[in-house]
Amino acid sequence: MADRQEASVTLPSDPVSVSAARRYVTEVVCAWGLSDGTDVVDTVRLIVSELATNAVQHTFGQSPTFTVDVRLERDEQLCIGVTDSHPRWPRRLPAAVRQDNGRGMVIIRSLTAQYGGRLSVTPTREGGKTVWIALPWTVPVQG
Repeated sequence: MADRQEASVTLPSDPVSVSAARRYVTEVVCAWGLSDGTDVVDTVRLIVSELATNAVQHTFGQSPTFTVDVRLERDEQLCIGVTDSHPRWPRRLPAAVRQDNGRGMVIIRSLTAQYGGRLSVTPTREGGKTVWIALPWTVPVQG
């Protein structure tokens, strides 16, 4: 397999795009060797759902689109990034804050850590940001 495989999709910043992002990433990781219906694919699907929802809800209409990038590096690490053009970075809410929403990053951080991964945020040249998760790739290389 190549040292790096990549896939990307840009979607309108609209709530209906969240399910399209989930579907897209599921199709990509399954084409790369994961089996749909496994815990890891379900976890990836949930993480993408939360990242895409954040890109739609928390950009306050200032990001007309968001982009989902998926990379598989050396059959060792799966990276998924969601980019929007809004300059505000995700914020961690204090544990004492009680509200019905705003827990997406808590879910993402928890699931990422549970699978031995990491989360990072990087700025874009255009003034937005990309929220990345990196997870160990769990599919054995087939020879």
